Amino acid sequence: MICYPNVKINLGLHVLRRRPDGFHDLETLFVPYPEISDCLEVIPADDYSRTLALLKERYGTLSQAISPDGKLMITIARKEGVDWDPLKDLTAKAYALLAADFDLPPMKLFLEKRSPVGAGLGGGSADAAFALRAMAQLAGLDLSDATLAAYAARLGSDCAFFVYNRPMFGSGRGEVLEPFAIDLSQYRLEVVVPEGIAVSTAEAYRGITPRIPEKALREVLRQDIVTWKTDLGNDFEKTVFAVHPALAQVKAALYQRGALYAAMSGSGSACFGIFPKD
Repeated sequence: MICYPNVKINLGLHVLRRRPDGFHDLETLFVPYPEISDCLEVIPADDYSRTLALLKERYGTLSQAISPDGKLMITIARKEGVDWDPLKDLTAKAYALLAADFDLPPMKLFLEKRSPVGAGLGGGSADAAFALRAMAQLAGLDLSDATLAAYAARLGSDCAFFVYNRPMFGSGRGEVLEPFAIDLSQYRLEVVVPEGIAVSTAEAYRGITPRIPEKALREVLRQDIVTWKTDLGNDFEKTVFAVHPALAQVKAALYQRGALYAAMSGSGSACFGIFPKD
């Protein structure tokens, strides 16, 4: 079973308050961006796949691991190399999460990591959500989207969004989701990922002062897009741009090229622009 976990952008992102559990309440609109995606294959452990040979040919060095119980073999390939333990990847954690509640068969997982890491696009979260669905289908589990989203939320704050993978208004830690009607079909969306800049979530939150915005995010999103430049903001930009001023220049360049709206996605470093279609 092969799937292509796509990334997302955030239209608006407000950090509202710090919670007793140490997390923050926020609000944002998640929007899928299919132009950037990973490639994920999940198969029964006994099945043969040419994927391993193809990844070796394409990348040379691969990162592989087998779970302590021998039920999951995971292979990750990335152009820049893999500097994390494959068994700590969210896809491996997704298998362990389902295996704790269901009798999952042994599986092989091949992840070709093409989306950027530390860019605020949710690539790892997408991998986890798509893996949950693929593993559940492979195991013959009849799990609803709501059930899969509940599992995904345990892996990461924005993982649940990728179960639905359509515009969703996120609140709480980002895991409380509601459908939100927005039509961007008349616009062209462009994502820019600056080379050499990765922003951790901890770094983005450093210096953040939670606040309630003057205008509710839902209200702003329903306004004409020409008002977004002044009314639609990402609270992380202030702290992240202070540390990485090059990102402010990327955003400014998008406006100079004619974007109707430009912003940093999530906690950065990726920025995006919404342009009129040619």
